[in-house]
Amino acid sequence: MATVATSVADVCRSAKRASRALAQSETAVKDAALLAIAAALQDRCGEILAANALDMELAREAQIGESLLDRLRLDEQRIAAIAGAVREIAALPDPVGELIEGRRLANGLQMRKVRVPLGVVAVIYEARPNVTIDAAALCLKSGNAIVLRGSSQALHSNAALARIAGESTEAAGLPRDCVCLLAGSGREDLAELATQQDSVDLVIPRGGEGLKAALREVASVPVMYAASGNCHVYVDASADLEKALGVVMNAKTQRPGVCNAAETLLVHEDVAGEFIPRVLGRLNGAGVLVRADERALAIAAAAGAGEALEQATEEDWACEYLSLTLAVGVVSSLEAAIEHIGRYGSGHSEAILTRDVGSARAFQLGVDAACVYVNASTRFTDGGEFGMGAEIGNSTQKLHARGPIGLRELCTFKYLLEGDGHVRA
Repeated sequence: MATVATSVADVCRSAKRASRALAQSETAVKDAALLAIAAALQDRCGEILAANALDMELAREAQIGESLLDRLRLDEQRIAAIAGAVREIAALPDPVGELIEGRRLANGLQMRKVRVPLGVVAVIYEARPNVTIDAAALCLKSGNAIVLRGSSQALHSNAALARIAGESTEAAGLPRDCVCLLAGSGREDLAELATQQDSVDLVIPRGGEGLKAALREVASVPVMYAASGNCHVYVDASADLEKALGVVMNAKTQRPGVCNAAETLLVHEDVAGEFIPRVLGRLNGAGVLVRADERALAIAAAAGAGEALEQATEEDWACEYLSLTLAVGVVSSLEAAIEHIGRYGSGHSEAILTRDVGSARAFQLGVDAACVYVNASTRFTDGGEFGMGAEIGNSTQKLHARGPIGLRELCTFKYLLEGDGHVRA
């Protein structure tokens, strides 16, 4: 593993050299490196936890908040889960060399369109040390060298994890600089990393709107934003309200500090009088602060639950809380729900609860998001849940990838053409 010793540019150039050898490596060698990483994570669990404990202590002193502390925290169970994800990635088919299309052209040339690595992927991420391993494993399997740039909040955890990944990769016979970690965390090195056109092929930022805005100002390397999630759950007029309660609670409270947690609940006016008092009781019991529109406030007041609510503002509808706070609104129709989501949603994950096939189909067609759910929680938007082993993040863009960023999303393609002395007439 390489860390910043001279400059960001030097690290990226080293990663570029390593990427050329990695792109030609056999699947068995890449898989051996991944399995070695997984084993080392568990063998060196104490080393990782000691580093994470130091980060946690500093983060508490800095009062970063419970949701960020939860993202930062590692324990034996989480480390075992990270190692398990690496093993799942090793077991997946190698995307490199996969035949996308093949045919003989009219001129006699044999053409194949095959999947190939991007080259060097730079991943910029905030206080989630598991991303260090998830991103490195996905890049190694897809034949890409990786430059990791984490946040200062996870400095010690990231260093320990990247050291283990780098040492295991080298021991398996892959180039040392396939996994590089940048030690800096300032705006200057961020700008330098995002302008390395000669050595970095893609930058993936995984963080909040501030990180996205900072990169938009300076990036000359292509950027795939693993963006924030202002996710909605819409309870339609025909919904099974008991099942809807379970989905809403899961989407909001199962892990509120992540991008696929629900931030807004929309309820059709035909069922709002029954559903809102029921769901407010559950949300209140789970410690959720509800910010409601006027119609929801009136329903809650009539049911004797109005004192537990706050008035929603315009900012609430566009807010990714990442905490136990939920905006709740009443809509007059399915079309109004779709319009609300189109105005305020981030294009991440949206859900409808309904027993009407027509409503489900209209929602699927009308909502513009990477993942659209019918009768299921938004919390399923995850590379592991989708069978990808892990993910680097969730793209809300439309080019070149959308949704969980896994192995195939870290590849491009090339056309291979074979002839027999062919010349063009």
